[in-house]
Amino acid sequence: MINKIGQIMLYVENQAAVRDFWVEKLGFVVVSEEVVNGEIQWIEIAPTKEAETTFVLQNKQKVAEMNPDMNLGTPSILLFGKNVAELYESYKKRGITVGELVDLPMGLVFNFADNEGNYFAICEK
Repeated sequence: MINKIGQIMLYVENQAAVRDFWVEKLGFVVVSEEVVNGEIQWIEIAPTKEAETTFVLQNKQKVAEMNPDMNLGTPSILLFGKNVAELYESYKKRGITVGELVDLPMGLVFNFADNEGNYFAICEK
């Protein structure tokens, strides 16, 4: 039986640049960073060190070479946050590409793009 979601793989062109985006612009932390089998860099990031679910930044080109049939698109991810209206304004001030702030029955929501143009959504929860 599955009891939790552990890691979400994000396939990116430039792992270091995407890591820096999440850490420097969004306040994420690096949980681990290592090289697997001498060639595959593994960068694990999360909102906090204690987070149950983390993102693992994988090199899109290397993964495609190892598994050509794999879907390397960015999954649709909804993040939860507090003070989403303030977060929205702070993202805009930091130069992060953001969509419209929308008030839905489930709460305030907006999307943003990372430095490679991958979009993610944040909902007040």
